[in-house]
Amino acid sequence: MMAMVATASNAQVNAADSVMSHAGGNRLSVGGYGEVAYSRNFYSDNIYRYTKAGKYADDPSHGRFDIPHAVIYLNYDFGKGWTMGTEIEFEHTGTGSAIEQEFEEAGEWEQEVEKGGEVELEQFWIQKSFSRAANLRFGHIVVPVGLNNAHHEPLNFFTVYRPEGENTVLPSTWHDTGISFWGRSGKFRYEAEVVAGLDAMLFSREGWVSGGAGSAFEFKVANKYGFAGRLDYYAMPGLRLGLSGYIGRSFHNTYPHDMEGDGLKYNDVKGTVAIGSFDFTFKRYNWIVRGQADYGYLSDASTISTVKATRASITNSPYSETWVGKNAYAIGIEAGYNLFSQIEKMRRDNQKLYLFGRFDAYNSYVPPTGQKKYEFTEKKVLTVGLNYYPVPQIAIKADYSHRGLKSQYNNEPSINFGVAYEGFFL
Repeated sequence: MMAMVATASNAQVNAADSVMSHAGGNRLSVGGYGEVAYSRNFYSDNIYRYTKAGKYADDPSHGRFDIPHAVIYLNYDFGKGWTMGTEIEFEHTGTGSAIEQEFEEAGEWEQEVEKGGEVELEQFWIQKSFSRAANLRFGHIVVPVGLNNAHHEPLNFFTVYRPEGENTVLPSTWHDTGISFWGRSGKFRYEAEVVAGLDAMLFSREGWVSGGAGSAFEFKVANKYGFAGRLDYYAMPGLRLGLSGYIGRSFHNTYPHDMEGDGLKYNDVKGTVAIGSFDFTFKRYNWIVRGQADYGYLSDASTISTVKATRASITNSPYSETWVGKNAYAIGIEAGYNLFSQIEKMRRDNQKLYLFGRFDAYNSYVPPTGQKKYEFTEKKVLTVGLNYYPVPQIAIKADYSHRGLKSQYNNEPSINFGVAYEGFFL
């Protein structure tokens, strides 16, 4: 029998916990989630649409089908407090080689094998539970910084695609190898993690530190380490408030470790990444309201930008050549009302239809003093749409999104349709 996990009707389950939210008494659990999406974008997809905005203002629209995520949970309870959790994710239909046009590299076409981005082991851990208040996880774990990482399953947001701001400036879904201590006591859930550090050479102008959790190699470099924490307060029925953060050094966290013959030149460069986030979920009176605010800081951004540009010029280098900002931010809020709550037949049948609106404001590149500005990285997005739930585990989504940029650029409207599911089957 399918048991519901972190869905819109139970938006308070942390993403890492939802892997084990199967029916009590079953040692083996199998579940997952997935999304199918279609979008029509009414703006140019030319790589020079920002640098030569006027030239591409009247370009034709373009459409895309996609399967953003298809995820399988396979988990087991060994007994005596020992459990195993796994989450295997297929992104964009699978793995293999692909041709990509690199916006960050003047439109160069590259053939890539999509390691780490197309088929991912997003969670793989062994857990020892001493009590409800004290649990240890060892292995590959979710880093629950921000609303999107802590609650990233597709029934935990209204939009067809994951919320744009956090999905741009932070790794999404952020997962890494390390150790986690977590528990629940009273109205609080808390978690502290030590994980492999981010890699400054993979930071970028368009995504700030979002690429830094990945690895171009067969292993994850861990010369430096990151420390993450999260505290959730369940203040009243239907209301959750969350604080989360991360700090860690990112420079000298690549391969090879000798910075390719630069000796002691960059010994004092740390590339400290500090991120703070507040988020909340409110679900009551037929309303669902969610919001988040994230702010990030990167030390030595100018030096890192210079070094990255040099290293990226090496043939077949995996590094990003664009400059990276000293700061980045993402603010988002969405609210939806269940229209079917006013129709008795639909209410009895547990069908729901949410009319929602969402606003995002974010900037992936706030440069340090003296570093070149790229104002097209500052965006504001207004989205309106519908979510229909024929059963609690399935959502049919439709939205209209209008991405606004500064006046010298062209705005970017789109329409999107999607179907998503989420649940356990065994």
